[in-house]
Amino acid sequence: MASRVDGQSAEAAQRATTVIVLAVKVLRIPTLLVLVAPLPFIAATLLLAVNADGLGRTIGLVIGLLMAAVSLMFGLRRQRILRAVEEPTALATELGIAVSLSGKVDETRTALTQIAGGGGWRVLSRLRGVWSGVGMTGRWIEGVGDLPRARYFVPPKIGTTITLAIASLWLVPVSVVVALFAVIGSVAGTF
Repeated sequence: MASRVDGQSAEAAQRATTVIVLAVKVLRIPTLLVLVAPLPFIAATLLLAVNADGLGRTIGLVIGLLMAAVSLMFGLRRQRILRAVEEPTALATELGIAVSLSGKVDETRTALTQIAGGGGWRVLSRLRGVWSGVGMTGRWIEGVGDLPRARYFVPPKIGTTITLAIASLWLVPVSVVVALFAVIGSVAGTF
C-alpha cells in the first residue's frame, strides 16, 4: 500500500505528522491530569454506593460505574494515541496510505496540508474539522481500520477521540458534584 503513495502526499503526511506528534507530546501531561482528577471522586461515589441500601445503592453504583467507564475509555484511547506517535516515520507512512485510500487524493492531501499549516493548540479539533470535508467510503473506513497508527487521526476514530476527550473534561466537575451528593446522602441517611 505504501508504494501507491505519491510524493506530494508523502510530503504532506510527513508535515502533518510533525504537527500531530508535537501536539500529542504537549498534551501528554494535561490529558493525564484529566484522566486522574476524577478518580478519587469516582472511587468515593462507588464506596458510598456499596455501603448504601436500596435504591440509593443501585443509583450510586450505576452512576459510579458509568463515570468509571468514561474514564477507562479515555485512558485506553490516550494510551493508544501515545503509542501511535512513538514512531513518527511509520505514522507518516500510514497517513500517506490513508490519503491514497480516500479515492479523492487531491482533496485529502489538501486536508492533510491544512493540518500541517495550522499549528496551534487545537490540532485534534482541526483534524476533525478538516477531515469532515473529505468523503468517506466503506473502502476508506475498512482500509483505515487496518492502519494501527493513523487510524486514530483520521475519520471515523478522530470523532470518537474528540467525544471521549470532551466527556472526560466534563467528568471532572460531574464526578465532584456526584461524590458531594453521595456524601450528603450518606450523612443524611437517604443514600
